[in-house]
Amino acid sequence: MKLSSLIDLLTRPLVSGSLESEITAITADSRRAAAGVIFAALKGSTRDGNDYALSALSAGAATVLSENAPPENLAREHTWIHVSDARHALALIAAALAGNPAFTMKLCGVTGTNGKTTTTFLVHYLMKAAWHRAGMLGTVQIDDGESIEVANSTTPDAIELQAILRRMKDHDCRGVAMEVSSHGIHQHRVTGIPYDACIFTNLTQDHLDYHGSMEAYFAAKKSWFDALAADPMGKKPAAIINTDDPYGATLAESLAGKMFVFTFGFNVHADYRINSMRQTAKGMEFELKYKDKQYLIRTPFIGRFNAYNVTAALIGAVACGIPLRDSIPLMQEAPQVNGRMHNVGSAGGATVFVDYAHTPDALENACRTLRELDPTRLITIFGCGGDRDKTKRPLMAEVASRLSDFCVVTSDNPRSEDPDAIIRDMLSGIHGTSHVAIPDRAAAIAQTIAASKAGDIILIAGKGHETYQQFADHSIEFDDKKVAAVALRERVVEATKFREELAKKKANHRRPY
Repeated sequence: MKLSSLIDLLTRPLVSGSLESEITAITADSRRAAAGVIFAALKGSTRDGNDYALSALSAGAATVLSENAPPENLAREHTWIHVSDARHALALIAAALAGNPAFTMKLCGVTGTNGKTTTTFLVHYLMKAAWHRAGMLGTVQIDDGESIEVANSTTPDAIELQAILRRMKDHDCRGVAMEVSSHGIHQHRVTGIPYDACIFTNLTQDHLDYHGSMEAYFAAKKSWFDALAADPMGKKPAAIINTDDPYGATLAESLAGKMFVFTFGFNVHADYRINSMRQTAKGMEFELKYKDKQYLIRTPFIGRFNAYNVTAALIGAVACGIPLRDSIPLMQEAPQVNGRMHNVGSAGGATVFVDYAHTPDALENACRTLRELDPTRLITIFGCGGDRDKTKRPLMAEVASRLSDFCVVTSDNPRSEDPDAIIRDMLSGIHGTSHVAIPDRAAAIAQTIAASKAGDIILIAGKGHETYQQFADHSIEFDDKKVAAVALRERVVEATKFREELAKKKANHRRPY
């Protein structure tokens, strides 16, 4: 594609040099610079891509895209594109070079603090059932329609994201369900992508180490909807918003008259109203009312928060062209989502759940849901990640201690921080509830399961689907589900041995002399 054609996509660029180059790719890594490649000089938190502009040009890069004006010694010899926002420009160029694959597929994006992964999984499940092939991008995995791979980030950078969408299009995916993170919005990773459905699940404290405040965090989420309302890129996107959440109510009000808005929740003013929820350990059912019709929804998931997720997914599918009457029966057979209220199994009458809950709100939802199953005791094992928002550590502990009968405080991903220091921060939030601190997460899980009693429910919170644990100078393989499953099996083995020994003693006692 000619550079001149790409320049037409940008807002008031200042260009020096020739526009006749044939462009084949764009990169933000100077080591990948070559003939026909645009080097985007992005400013990061620790490095400035402008420091590598000369290196990229020396390697044959066709031009530099930058928020800086060209240095005098380069202005005449090389092409330089000066823009106000390099990340925004990069995203538009990356989409064009990939052939704008999203324009001809149905796209459903899901944003919010909690529920993104489950809702995205469910939308993808409904899309695949309706169309056979559909793509998915999210925290847990990427499904390009032919193969599944582990995801490295919730929302990939714009270049990688467009390449993945291109693969999905080439693999005949008719639709895509994807998580949209606040980082991805703020850094313009999803700029230039037209969506058919935009779901807002909720907003609670998280990522304040990045955004600084809840106001800035919400502004990042809101900017995604505002951008699509201003430029839908040829589509008619629907905003699907949880108005039980106060931020969601504010968002819905701000978008009224600017784009299609469908609200959902338990409140009487919601377009899609949830009520009459009933649940057991095996699943739940609830009524969903829309206009003058009422639908009975049955699903293997449990918890009020999953009623939101299921409803959001059903509406998202409708916005992408899948009738509600087709999706509702499918929800009865929806597969378990990895690490999201994942029932690992039972032993000795105690049941273990693994959940990704890593924010105070998510942990409260998880604990309240399991409380509703009326356990003899609710035992919560949890930790907090290092190098992340420290203010939520005592908040997480307060929630767990308030809603659990016993707390086991342990490590999550300590990263560069001292695990004991993180635990001390957490312990400051525990008041009145019996608890123990066991820094070794594997030992915490094994010892808790071994000591559990019939009727107990054990919640292992914080890591969910993750298969690693990060320390200051290394990472190890670690999967809460696998560790818990081993501990459950060992408990069964020990119980079997105990029963066999008891049977032998009784037999010996009855044996005549």
